[in-house]
Amino acid sequence: MEELTFETLIAVFEEIFGQALFWTMVAAAVLVTLAYLYVLFRDRAVSWKKFFIAQLSMPVGAILAVWFVMVMTRSSVSDLGGPVDLIVFLGIAVAGAVGMAILVYTLESLLGTRRTKGEADF
Repeated sequence: MEELTFETLIAVFEEIFGQALFWTMVAAAVLVTLAYLYVLFRDRAVSWKKFFIAQLSMPVGAILAVWFVMVMTRSSVSDLGGPVDLIVFLGIAVAGAVGMAILVYTLESLLGTRRTKGEADF
């Protein structure tokens, strides 16, 4: 591998997760992102109460993301070899945390009650 291209990354992720699971995860990420944008445009404001609850879910998302990748790659914490591995490990945790916050905020907004104009958040 002489250069890192987008096609190479897709091939690596398909190899790690399997083709069906990888593309299912991509579709789920696109769907949640579109739902999140819909909620933001629909409400025209961020509900700080929902945002706070979404932030509380972030550690769960970080742990689940790291666990999921470790299961899929059949590795453990003892397999971390150096600074680059730790940076990737932390990047996965951050991505999982942010993804969980977006998912929780979106689900709260879509499944919960809509607030009326003038209603206080806290």
